[in-house]
Amino acid sequence: MNKGKIQKVVIAGGGTAGWMAAAAMAKVLGKTIDIKLIESEEIGTVGVGEATIPTLLTYNRLLGINEQQFMAAVKGTFKLGIEFANWREKGHSYIHSFGITGKDHWTAGFQHFWHRGMEMGIAADFGEYCLELKAALENRFAHLPEQGLNYAYHLDSSLYAKFLRGMAEEHGAERIEGKIVEVMQDGESGFVTGVKLASGQMVEGDFFVDCSGFRGLLIEQTLHTGYDDWTHWLPCDSAIAVQTEAVSEPIPYTRSIAHDSGWQWRIPLQHRVGNGLVFCSRYLSDDEAISTLMNNIEGKPLIEPRVLKFRTGMRRKHWNKNVVALGLSSGFIEPLESTSIHLIQRGILRLMRMFPSQGVKQSDIDEFNQQTEFEVEGIRDFIILHYHVTDRTDSAFWRQCKSMEIPDTLQHRIDLFRETGRVFKMSDELFAENSWIQVMLGQGIMPEQHHPVADVMSEEEIANFLNHVQTNVARTTASLPTHQQYIERYCKAPM
Repeated sequence: MNKGKIQKVVIAGGGTAGWMAAAAMAKVLGKTIDIKLIESEEIGTVGVGEATIPTLLTYNRLLGINEQQFMAAVKGTFKLGIEFANWREKGHSYIHSFGITGKDHWTAGFQHFWHRGMEMGIAADFGEYCLELKAALENRFAHLPEQGLNYAYHLDSSLYAKFLRGMAEEHGAERIEGKIVEVMQDGESGFVTGVKLASGQMVEGDFFVDCSGFRGLLIEQTLHTGYDDWTHWLPCDSAIAVQTEAVSEPIPYTRSIAHDSGWQWRIPLQHRVGNGLVFCSRYLSDDEAISTLMNNIEGKPLIEPRVLKFRTGMRRKHWNKNVVALGLSSGFIEPLESTSIHLIQRGILRLMRMFPSQGVKQSDIDEFNQQTEFEVEGIRDFIILHYHVTDRTDSAFWRQCKSMEIPDTLQHRIDLFRETGRVFKMSDELFAENSWIQVMLGQGIMPEQHHPVADVMSEEEIANFLNHVQTNVARTTASLPTHQQYIERYCKAPM
């Protein structure tokens, strides 16, 4: 392993991943290391990761980012969850919202008390007991004391990269325009020592962050790290993205609308709407997909639709020798639950905690890769859940998803919830119990039983408890301003 001190860090590629890394490293370590980011104007970024999850608030707080300035700069809107339409069956929809549903007991989650209420015929829909879900449906939003409303953002990812670039450069990071044409390696260790640009310029470094997108210029093309392909579980391999004019006020949630061979996203920003179709090319051609998407958008298209090809899966090592891969170069789980930016953020925070200032150590590499694999595989299982647990058999695509073998880890979660109503979150997992419960119920799994603690309460006590939670949620929701009103006064972007 490299025993030399890490003094020069080179980030290969810009976009969201590159500039998130540059901003964090420059803000925290900029006084002790030299940071250079190489990006080329002629290589475009994917730039469609425009929906986020609440963990981004943590990243922004750690970097001291002012939310109002940030939201205005990225022309952002607030996000309380994701609506899934036509996933369980055509015409059915549900929302996976952020936050907590009801109130838990230390022995059992709220779903057990709700289940007892359902058996008694007195419980409302599970979502009626969740503030974030009700606020989303009623198009309302506000900041509440003690983070009483859990939220994330919809943002323009190109404006986000620009915002972060300003921050990174302010703290000493240097951007170099250029296209990498050659990667230099140490003959003995195989460590990357520098890159050569098309201009002939050499950029040397002690440590490299690969943000080169699907190509994986350093992690794969140079170090031949290998890739675990998950297409047998997540068969979608293509996406089409297009932006449209906004024709109505933005709603505070992302929409995910299932079609015959994939699904469509709608992400409302202050100035436009992001749209796309994720699909399986085995069942749908690019031309058919473009036609499907363009027939299901609202508002005038602002750009020509563009097709992206991908392979779901994960790099066999996220850190190899003196290269860490972030973003698309580290692997890709399709954007169904808006986890792309989260995984970039987690990779950055993990790297910052393990930054190899005294030289690269194998123990750091092994720990980094082990933590990353565990986290990514948990997210993978959560995404597969949406496809596999469905009543749809109306197309070859959905029949394949419904009948496919799934990972044992996911099968265990499904069996546990179906048989007992129980869900457990492992430490460091992204999705909490409430997320799994909302999606499993939404996709049609009803537990066969509930915890005996729910039977301790009398029928009257159960009724009063459920009614109290539902009334509080309804009262708080009604007191909130509309989403648009709140944006107008809190973070309106200059148009």
